[in-house]
Amino acid sequence: MEYKRIKPKKIYEEVAEALHEMIRTGQLKPGDRLESVEQQAENFQVSRSAIREALSALKAMGLVEIKQGEGTFVKEFEARKIMFPLSSAILMNKKDVLHLLEVRKIIETGAAISAAKNRNEKDLKAMSEALDEMKSVQGDEELGEKADFKFHLSLSAASHNPLLSTILDQISELMIETMKETRRLWLFSKQTTIEKLYREHVQIYQAIEERDEEKSRIAMLSHLENVENILSKYFQETDEEQ
Repeated sequence: MEYKRIKPKKIYEEVAEALHEMIRTGQLKPGDRLESVEQQAENFQVSRSAIREALSALKAMGLVEIKQGEGTFVKEFEARKIMFPLSSAILMNKKDVLHLLEVRKIIETGAAISAAKNRNEKDLKAMSEALDEMKSVQGDEELGEKADFKFHLSLSAASHNPLLSTILDQISELMIETMKETRRLWLFSKQTTIEKLYREHVQIYQAIEERDEEKSRIAMLSHLENVENILSKYFQETDEEQ
């Protein structure tokens, strides 16, 4: 007889399940503002990073929204979202995120090279509009994520390789989730800011506009490696604290 290996739960998973249960039972209702990260860390007697990771899991489920400068609020949600255990709703673990970033480095650096070679004025306009949106919605996390993803889609379209666009579309949901996580961590990071994230995209755009294939590749690689470094460091610190 084979027995399924039981994996010990991470602290953030236990916190997320506790908050999930409070939402499911109505202790926390749509529109309610959750206590600050610091206060929740004190309440649960865990690290602040564990609270942030728990909130990220609930956000991925669509149960809460994190408003920069205001706090975290319970969202209106469909009943089906809280019918099942929270563990079944956590779509990606840390290794999955880092593996996806590796795939993105392989695919999107090539896309940047192709875009620099094949782009037209219409493509530049689409990327420029996405950049304008990223700049104008800074502070609105959800809109920022959409503008970020829009830029990457516009870049892949500028390659004029329909197969490449199809491949990126296949992993689009996972890409969006990593972008959400990255932007969330950027907000909490002391080393960098959302403005830096915006500037990195501008550098990619400028290289493509100049039709400089190598510069485009380097700008995209630098951006994705920066994302990877932020996430890797955060994951390492989280493991050390838990």
